[in-house]
Amino acid sequence: MRRMDNWRKSSYSGPDDGNECVQIATSTTRVAVRDSKAPARAILAFPAEAFTSFLDALKAPLAKF
Repeated sequence: MRRMDNWRKSSYSGPDDGNECVQIATSTTRVAVRDSKAPARAILAFPAEAFTSFLDALKAPLAKF
């Protein structure tokens, strides 16, 4: 995967805890995720379609059992 330079953090991160969040960077084919407190450590990369499906599943209402 090529170097990701367009890291951004969640809009939910306020000024007091702005360094305690997950950051993402995107390319045309991948979405990379890293811990903002340790940006030089491991990065997880997912195919863009898989990450989109993951987000859609998070937004879906929970099934009632």
